[in-house]
Amino acid sequence: MDKNTRLEILEKMSGLITAGLGLVAALAWNEAIKELFTVVFGQASGLIAMFVYAVVVTLVVVLATIRIGKVVNKLKGELDKDVE
Repeated sequence: MDKNTRLEILEKMSGLITAGLGLVAALAWNEAIKELFTVVFGQASGLIAMFVYAVVVTLVVVLATIRIGKVVNKLKGELDKDVE
């Protein structure tokens, strides 16, 4: 498999992974916010745990996205060197 094909596959995979991880973070925040409303309007259960979960998931998503971007940029740099 040539580098152009590898780069295209990696770009597509990184987009899908990023979107999937973004969905996980969004769902975590959704649950935390729903729990906040439960606390504000009655029946509190695990609010702090849900916010901690949402923050942790968000951090993991951000770090994974940064790492994926670095891998893609590195491969693009290698491909540019091969073209020159």
